Amino acid sequence: MSSTNADKRAALGANRRANGAWEFSVWARERQKVALHILGSRDRFIPMIKDDCGYHQVLVNDIEPQSRYVYQLDGLQEYPDPASRFQPDGVHHASEIFDVTAFQWTDANWRAPSLEQSIFYELHVGTYSTEGSLDGVRSHLAELADLGVTTIELMPLAQFPGSRNWGYDGVYPFAVQNTYGGPQALQQFVNAAHAHGLAVALDVVYNHLGPEGNYLGQFGPYFSDRYRTPWGEAINFDGPRSGPVRQFFIDNALYWFEHFHIDVLRLDAIHGIFDFGAFHILAELENQVQLASKRLGRSFHLVAESDLNDARILLPSEKGGYGLPAQWNDDFHHSLHTLLTRETKGYYSDFGSVAHLAGVLRDRWFYHGQYSRSRRRRHGNSAAGIPRSHFVVCSQNHDQVGNRARGDRLSTLVNFEAQKLAAGLTLLSPFVPLLFMGEEYGEPSPFLYFTSHGDKDLIEAVRRGRREEFSEFGWNSEIPDPQDETTFANSKLQHQLRDADPHRALQRFYRELIRFRRANNLGAAAELEISESGSPAILMVFRNAAVRRLLMIFNFDTMEVLLPSVVGEGLWNVELNSADSQWLGPLNQFPRVMDLTNAIALPGQSFVILSREGSD
Repeated sequence: MSSTNADKRAALGANRRANGAWEFSVWARERQKVALHILGSRDRFIPMIKDDCGYHQVLVNDIEPQSRYVYQLDGLQEYPDPASRFQPDGVHHASEIFDVTAFQWTDANWRAPSLEQSIFYELHVGTYSTEGSLDGVRSHLAELADLGVTTIELMPLAQFPGSRNWGYDGVYPFAVQNTYGGPQALQQFVNAAHAHGLAVALDVVYNHLGPEGNYLGQFGPYFSDRYRTPWGEAINFDGPRSGPVRQFFIDNALYWFEHFHIDVLRLDAIHGIFDFGAFHILAELENQVQLASKRLGRSFHLVAESDLNDARILLPSEKGGYGLPAQWNDDFHHSLHTLLTRETKGYYSDFGSVAHLAGVLRDRWFYHGQYSRSRRRRHGNSAAGIPRSHFVVCSQNHDQVGNRARGDRLSTLVNFEAQKLAAGLTLLSPFVPLLFMGEEYGEPSPFLYFTSHGDKDLIEAVRRGRREEFSEFGWNSEIPDPQDETTFANSKLQHQLRDADPHRALQRFYRELIRFRRANNLGAAAELEISESGSPAILMVFRNAAVRRLLMIFNFDTMEVLLPSVVGEGLWNVELNSADSQWLGPLNQFPRVMDLTNAIALPGQSFVILSREGSD
């Protein structure tokens, strides 16, 4: 056993060298001495060498596969590795070595789709399949490829306390959750997804760590008391000794791209990432990711979740931005949701008319400096000129479903015709669509908030927090106990429903919308002509697609609407009518060609796609 060169920092965590030796490295600047404690039949303590930057490192030549270890700090407490690759017994126990370089990849020819070509499918590993594991999801990859989506987005996999959790309480950013199958299961999943022509996105949390099993603060100043987040201590991205903290999370992002062949990282709630330095951590992260992309010869993307409506996230560095490729767009969801459900409480009070949805289509998001009733201040800035392919939109996602008191999916809030209308708006939009698991067949099971914490005080605090969170929405019904295993079990998908109508018809409808989107390249940049009316609630979108002119007319009224002459351009072909009986709609017969110089009738909560040769 010998030490590493103290002048050159080894990669964080336990990493196997080509000669079979294992290199251990941990940042613990304030600790005078750190010892590697290898557990097992050959229980031993190995002193580590500290460099000038506070990294403690050691090289071990003789260590058995699957050995477990902890770090002993200053001869006293022992903790798992902050950059642990695997926590086989959970967050409070020893780390296990795992060679991330040993997997035999077969995806050398894989090329991920561009964002313009992408359709994301968000899922939670624990509830998607009966097995509740990555292997369980892997068995459904052929079905997802057949649906037509391009990218499977996995909710966070970083090791969290217990066996069930949304994943946003993770405390080991480099470790794949043990109950999901661990790191090897993730490598197998990504390799299989690529073989099915599917990209993989992974949700990562860089704004906080969960409260239980969070030992990062024992090693260094990873957290800051200068800022507050709704979920716990903020990460120290701009305070004293923040350099190694920043590098820890940058290394984490590159780890997923390089060793797990992840194609996209979705950055959770970046409005909870605070950095007032001259070079924002998000800009630095994007810069390092693009360097890795060039080095590895693969395309990588970062997608931010943000409710700030701040164009700086997407603007390039030369315009004072962070240069991220894309971000989630809440305004699209909220404007569509309120039109369909008529809910107007909480943040939904800022929306409710067709004008809001039309504004999102025109301006990328609706609020770009106007007064927001729910925030009681002006909100947002202009995103003019930013391509619409930089915005990810949805009619539902884990937050918008799971953060309701009863975890209601759209399928239980609106009727079948409205579900098709929501699908049409999302999949025909010029943005990047995202589907939430099960929506394609109208899954009725709720997606509830669930945990399996071990700390009694934390369990009660979570219960109390959920009750308080829902008060502004007027959701006064009994809230399922997050800690109850039944809450988790009730959130499992019922895939067998797809075998019978109306679920079967809805899935066929989604498949046809996706086919139409891809055939007409609706994600490509195009000028939109948008008109809307409040009463009746009608939205019309004109755009060019290849050598054709498309017109999409959406009726949000619950009753049939008779539209007077729409355009003076004569005959248009009907490409798709959501009210068609083949989609279980009310129309058995309707014209396949429409003369738009005459009045046309649209059934309630329906839409029609029309085309005409030639483009304007």
